[in-house]
Amino acid sequence: MSDRQPIRRALVSVFDKTGLVDLARALSEAGVEIVSTGSTAQTIRDAGFAVVDVAEVTGSPEMLDGRVKTLHPVIHGGILADRNLESHRSQLEQHGIAAFDLVVVNLYPFEETLAAGGTFEEIIEKIDIGGPAMVRSAAKNFASVAVVVDAGDYALAGRAAGQGGFTRAERQELAAVAFGRIADYDQAIADWTLAQVDAPDEEDSNAAGAPGGDAIAELLELDEAEAAELGVKTLRYGENPHQRARLLPLDVPGSLASAEQLGGKEMSFNNFVDADAAIRAAFDHERPAVVVTKHNNPCGAAVCADGEDIALAHARAHGTDPVSAYGGVIAANRPVTLAMAQQVKPVFTEVIAAPGFEDDALEVLRTKKNLRILQIGENQRPGVEQRRISGGWLLQDADTYQGPGDAPESWTLAAGPVADEATLADLAFAWSAIRAVKSNAILLAKDGAAVGIGMGQVNRLDSCRLAVARANSLGEHADGEQAPERARGAVAASDAFFPFADGVQILIEAGVSAIVQPGGSIRDDEVIQACADAGVSLYLTGTRHFAH
Repeated sequence: MSDRQPIRRALVSVFDKTGLVDLARALSEAGVEIVSTGSTAQTIRDAGFAVVDVAEVTGSPEMLDGRVKTLHPVIHGGILADRNLESHRSQLEQHGIAAFDLVVVNLYPFEETLAAGGTFEEIIEKIDIGGPAMVRSAAKNFASVAVVVDAGDYALAGRAAGQGGFTRAERQELAAVAFGRIADYDQAIADWTLAQVDAPDEEDSNAAGAPGGDAIAELLELDEAEAAELGVKTLRYGENPHQRARLLPLDVPGSLASAEQLGGKEMSFNNFVDADAAIRAAFDHERPAVVVTKHNNPCGAAVCADGEDIALAHARAHGTDPVSAYGGVIAANRPVTLAMAQQVKPVFTEVIAAPGFEDDALEVLRTKKNLRILQIGENQRPGVEQRRISGGWLLQDADTYQGPGDAPESWTLAAGPVADEATLADLAFAWSAIRAVKSNAILLAKDGAAVGIGMGQVNRLDSCRLAVARANSLGEHADGEQAPERARGAVAASDAFFPFADGVQILIEAGVSAIVQPGGSIRDDEVIQACADAGVSLYLTGTRHFAH
C-alpha cells in the first residue's frame, strides 16, 4: 500500500516570489487547487493561473496592515487535521473545513532587514507570525501534510503533485527542514530582541533611565546617586573586593531581586548568587523543603511531610553536611517557624530566605545582627535563563522540575526488584534535588534528606567517590555523635547517564539500595548488568539534569 499523500489542495504564502510562477504552473497542471494570500495570490493570478484568496476561504479580510491573514481555524484546521483519525475527519466535515495537502511558505525577511540596517520599526514588522505558525502546523502534521520552505524544493513539489504526492519519509524530511528554518528564524529574533536591552531606542536615548551605548556595562560607571535614580542598587563589591558590583532589579514580583529584607547586613554579590541557587533548589520540591547552599552548590537538602514543622526539614538538611553549612545560605519553601529559627540561631549563617516568618521566629533571627533575612515570593521558577558570554548572550528554557521523565510513574525499571514505597519516595526526592547540584552530580538520600553529595567534578567516577565519602564522614546524629556509613541503605541519583559501570560499582559497594539516572549511554547494558548482579534497583528516566 502506498504511503504517498496525493496533493489536491495547496496553501501558498511567500514573501520572496522567486520561483513562484513555475510552482503555480506545475500545481495547476496537476489539478491542484491553490489557496493563497495577498501579493502571492496576485502574482499567481497575474501569471494566468487560478487561485483562491485566503480571505474568501476564511470569510475574514486581511487586517491590521496584513498582520492577521491566515490565523484562522479554517486555515489551521485544514493544516493540522490528522486524517488518520476519524474524529478529525468528522470535525472537518462538521465545520466545513477543507484539508490542505501541501503548505508552501517562506518567511518575512527578518535577517535580511536586520543585515541591511533597517530601522527598529522596519525590523519589528519583519517578525513573521502567520508564516511560522503555518510552517510549524504543517511540519507537526507531516503524517498528512507536506511543507516546503525552500524555493530550491519547488520543483520537487511540482513533480510530486503530478506523481501522486510525497511519501511519508519525504514529508518527514521536509518537516525536519522546516523545523530547522523556524528554529534559526526564532533564534535570530531572540538575539536581536535581547540586544535591544543594551541598545536604547533612538527616541529615548536621552531620556532618564536609558543610558546610551552598552547600557548594562555603563551601569557600573555611574556614581551611586545616578545609579539610584535608575533604580540600580550599589553593592559593596563583586565576587572579590576589587570588582565593582550593582544590582539591576527587574519588575518581577516575588523574585529574589525584589525580596523584602527584614534584618541583617546588606546583601553582597555572592549572597545574591548563593541565595538564588538555594531558593530555586528549595522550590524544586512540592513538599515542605529546606536547602542549604555554599558557593552556589547545595550542601544540604531535605523535605518533610505536609503538616510537619519545617524545622524537621531544616534539621535534616543541616545534617547532610554540618561542616559546610557553616557560613552557608538557607532557603525554605514554607514560612520559618520558631522551632526552625531556634535551630538556625547557633549556626553562623549568611542568609536565610523564605516566603514568610512567624513573628517569634523573626524575633529570634533578628538577634543575629549580621544574618540577612529575606522574605520572598511563593513562586521561584523562572521560565527563561540567560547567561552573558563574550560578545553575546546564551538563552535557554529554565530546567524546572517537573519535566518530561521526572514523574516516577514514567520511569523504567531496568534492573533489580521493584522499589517499595519508602525507597521510591527517596528516589523521587533525590531526583528532584539533583537538578540544583553542579555537574557531574551524584546525590545520596535517605528518609527524605540528602546524606552525601558529589558535585562539580570533571568525571562522574570522582563524584561517586565524593558522594560516598561525604555521606560516611560528615553525618551527625541528633545528639551530635558521628553517623557513619550513611551511604548504606541510601538511594542515589545521577544527573546524567553513567558512561561506565565503575561509578555504579562504587555506589553498590557502599551499600546503595537503589539508583535513578537518565540512561542513554552506549554502555547502559554494562551498568544495568552491574545493578542486576548486585540486586540493586535501577530506574531510568530518559531525562537529563545537567547544571553547569
